[in-house]
Amino acid sequence: MSNHVDVTGANFEQEVLNAEAPVLLKFWAPWCGPCKMMAPVVEEVANEKGEGLKIVNVNVDDAPEIAAEQGVRGVPTVILFKSGAKVASLVGAQSKGQLSQFIEQNL
Repeated sequence: MSNHVDVTGANFEQEVLNAEAPVLLKFWAPWCGPCKMMAPVVEEVANEKGEGLKIVNVNVDDAPEIAAEQGVRGVPTVILFKSGAKVASLVGAQSKGQLSQFIEQNL
């Protein structure tokens, strides 16, 4: 899927801050059970939003500096960016309805 991107410190600015579409930044870790539960939820929501929402994944083990810069203290955390600015964030596993509502309220 073209609107899914994995980011590191090297491409964060390009993929998130300079993105034309709103960006849902998902912080996760391979050892995180709730992250694994939330992955298909994010996928479903992304498919429904189509090209209108870019999904960016950050593995906190691979890019701890991004997590620190964004104030992420737990995973999963999602942060919504619009025009390069942080609009809202949500911590913990969310249902599809909760995630969709979060996106709708903040876009």
